[in-house]
Amino acid sequence: MGMMNIKGIQLEVETCNPERMGQAPTLVFLHEGLGSVALWDGKQGPWPQALCEALGLPGVVYSRQGYGRSAPITDVRGQGRHGPDFMHRQAWEVLPALLNELGIARPILVGHSDGGTIALLYAARHRVDACVVLAPHVMVEDVSIASIEQAKLAFESGDLRSRLVRFHVDVDVAFWQWCDVWLSDAFRSFDIRELCRQIQDPVLAIQGRDDVYGTLEQIHQIQPMGIMAHLVLERCGHSPHRDQREQVTAAIMAFLRRQVPALQA
Repeated sequence: MGMMNIKGIQLEVETCNPERMGQAPTLVFLHEGLGSVALWDGKQGPWPQALCEALGLPGVVYSRQGYGRSAPITDVRGQGRHGPDFMHRQAWEVLPALLNELGIARPILVGHSDGGTIALLYAARHRVDACVVLAPHVMVEDVSIASIEQAKLAFESGDLRSRLVRFHVDVDVAFWQWCDVWLSDAFRSFDIRELCRQIQDPVLAIQGRDDVYGTLEQIHQIQPMGIMAHLVLERCGHSPHRDQREQVTAAIMAFLRRQVPALQA
């Protein structure tokens, strides 16, 4: 698909199985805090495409502003710096506009890390067919801050910048928009647990036991009004879809086939 103008911002948007759009439930993938369309790819190829193929469903993958090939953020460490509500704004302003433009009324959201948080926030205000979150953040923990501080050191004096540069048009914008807000004093009070109680539709939360960006309380504290399922993975860090791809794919497929009426045989 390429680029789409959403609320005056050019966003990178790609589709999976586009011929099925409008004919079946659509998966919408929300990337992590340093992610992009390209960063969903793994050693076995693009995971969103593989999941959509396995389910026989269409999908949408996009890069938020400042990530991937989407438009950059001007003065990202100054006037353009994120406030502590940046994920709320993505969930309640940008994502609804994107879905409206694509004609998707009730998506199946699949979010990783910050993208998982955005998915939960969206589902707290809008109906979805299902919400699948991988290593989401519902509150700020000391372990999260410590790991982001380590990431900052790796970006400034290690090899993290060189590893990320091929995934973003402006890697500095991508990194600092995430790092600066997470390490700000104002963000320490970020907490969406009460908002999660407003979610009416099925939620599957997946997390690795070895996740250095959050404890298992991140998923156990999600208590929606509707169906809630948890999956804790051994030998798995902050990226379940990369660390345990086959197990994650199988779990999502089974959950969606149980919970989404259109997928039930």
